[in-house]
Amino acid sequence: MATTELTYSPDILGDDYAAHTFELGPDPDGEPGGDIVATLVKHVSGPKDPHHAVLWVHGFSDYFFQTAVAEFFADRGYAFYALDLRKCGRSLREGQSAHYATDFTVYDRELDLAVAAIEQEHPGLGLVVAAHSTGGLITPLWLDRRRKAGRTAPIVGLVLDSPWFDLQGSVVLREVATPVVKLIGKAVGTRPVPVEAVGVYGQTIHVSEHGEFDFDVRIKPVEGFPVRFGWLRAVRVAHSLLHRGLDIGVPSLVLRSTKSFAPKEWSEEAGRADVVLDTRQIAKWSGALGGRLSVVPVEDAKHDVFLSVQPARERAYAELGAWLAREIEA
Repeated sequence: MATTELTYSPDILGDDYAAHTFELGPDPDGEPGGDIVATLVKHVSGPKDPHHAVLWVHGFSDYFFQTAVAEFFADRGYAFYALDLRKCGRSLREGQSAHYATDFTVYDRELDLAVAAIEQEHPGLGLVVAAHSTGGLITPLWLDRRRKAGRTAPIVGLVLDSPWFDLQGSVVLREVATPVVKLIGKAVGTRPVPVEAVGVYGQTIHVSEHGEFDFDVRIKPVEGFPVRFGWLRAVRVAHSLLHRGLDIGVPSLVLRSTKSFAPKEWSEEAGRADVVLDTRQIAKWSGALGGRLSVVPVEDAKHDVFLSVQPARERAYAELGAWLAREIEA
């Protein structure tokens, strides 16, 4: 996909980062708020002569702010980029429902634009895609479609940080809930799903609560954004496609916590477990990615393993480094 020269502006993360806005035109879901955009963030203080590049894709109720991840890759000689998808983070505009999309294939457009832009700036470099949570569901399906179209290059690897591979809860709950979600999601997609916004995960990571990290709570609320039926319907469609089996065409690494926990309020235990997803579901469905796969459980890791307590995140970085050395840099 051809692109014109990118124009970068100062980014909210400061002098080490710059942002380019992809103008995507009218919203296919017809929401108010004007045309939609996506935002490519570049780590401008990275290596001058990188040997690979990496593209980070966030999860739900999230955006790119994990500067330590960018610095880790930069120290290894990677040009680092991150993408805030349409209606997410830097790309959210007034009047739009945060993170709302009724078909995850729409994200192919900004993902392809980001890849083309990185290729243009770093021709010939292999690109690793790294994605968290819902981003870890969106990106494998996109890569499977690229492979089927004969467009795997320049992507050479996929790193998934606690990918959302199935709905939480029992099999019975999933079987009962899914048809209801799909029915309501098709009829009144923007209606919020009536679930209690506990916000424990946000409390475990934000510096104002019990965490170590700062982020903009206007675009990543501690309690999270509302989940809407139309978006959840798209999630379940994506889950069903994943469960049929994919072939993403490149080696993959899945990092996850060793345990899940569903608390109603913050506790020390909540800070050492995945309080968002069921890690058993991640373990069960990782094999659906196809190809050469490594799955690594990380003791005491949170939902975003790179925002875990220090010993756990150090283990996560060590595992990532070992995988990169073995699968990408060898």
